[in-house]
Amino acid sequence: MGRVTERRTVIRIRDGAVTTRPDTLVAEEPLEIRLNGKPLAITMRTPGDDFALAAGFLVSEGVLAAASDLLNIVYCAGATLEDPSLPGGAESGRGSNSYNVVDVRTAPGLAIPDITLERNVYTTSSCGLCGKASLDAVRTTARWPIADTPPLRVDPELLASLPDRLRAAQRVFDRTGGLHAAALFSEDGELLDVREDVGRHNAVDKLVGRALQNEGLPLSRTILLVSGRASFELAQKAVMAGIPLLAAVSAPSSLAVDLAAETGLTLVGFLRGSSMNVYAGEDRIALRTATAGS
Repeated sequence: MGRVTERRTVIRIRDGAVTTRPDTLVAEEPLEIRLNGKPLAITMRTPGDDFALAAGFLVSEGVLAAASDLLNIVYCAGATLEDPSLPGGAESGRGSNSYNVVDVRTAPGLAIPDITLERNVYTTSSCGLCGKASLDAVRTTARWPIADTPPLRVDPELLASLPDRLRAAQRVFDRTGGLHAAALFSEDGELLDVREDVGRHNAVDKLVGRALQNEGLPLSRTILLVSGRASFELAQKAVMAGIPLLAAVSAPSSLAVDLAAETGLTLVGFLRGSSMNVYAGEDRIALRTATAGS
């Protein structure tokens, strides 16, 4: 849709010199997700891959697990941007589709878990499901228990190579410097997919949603790498997609570590250069030595 970035004029100050120049910014717009015609959630996102984002969000909510669960996803035709140049002016309600409202239609007969459609969940680009009041409110039953997946062993050297490969694949970040990214790698380090978004949780939803659409769930032989911190909700999204290893270049939260330990998720943080911290699930990391306190 050509709305991933926008141009703005900025005043640039460098070493006392003042100039005016255009700057490229990452676009941020609201996306309303409806489920079978009923409003469910609003998230601030970077436009693009909206259908995958919506599908991935519903995987993390426990609604979808396979492509067959999904009837279709459409932009709502009634969501328009008013155009005062059209007959009747802005009051006519006529204009172009905003592409900011999607409706997810599930397959006939699909049982919908109790996710309280009337709650109108508002998620932001920074914290995703932060509106939920407690840990229990966001814990859902995983369809593919990670502890039951076939063994996966990853060398620390392979993990250490992934952030640079993720950074090299961030095409929009090079133009704006304002996007998070999430990538899926195979257990031998092959880059399978990468998505960018103003919200790290949206980037993960886009990955998971594309996997669902391509009948690729569960992602039981993959590594999820995120460009920022590892929050509880990112750990939850990994668990719900059957991903056994989540790595982040920054810190995890305490709840993310708790969830990882509870579900068997391998959680790696501060993945920078050859250094990293393993917070849970160390059995999937091919550790050669383990010295206490070192």
